[in-house]
Amino acid sequence: MRLEIITPDRQVFAGEVTSAQFPGTDGLFEVLNNHAPLISALKAGDITVTSAAGREAFHIAGGVVEVLRNNVIVLAEGVVA
Repeated sequence: MRLEIITPDRQVFAGEVTSAQFPGTDGLFEVLNNHAPLISALKAGDITVTSAAGREAFHIAGGVVEVLRNNVIVLAEGVVA
């Protein structure tokens, strides 16, 4: 599935991933290939991404995620380095 993480000023990540774990407002949840359509608010925390290259984490300050037809878009308020 394709994942994009975008902040108001830049694109932080774009690429193919096998899974992604998100800090939802009601707790952590994971998205895999062919996941049902979803829109969720995100709280501050880590987005953990697994791809063919390995695992990577991005610490966000909150935001929104949309999952639709194997495309996942995260609109993050900010990403902490």
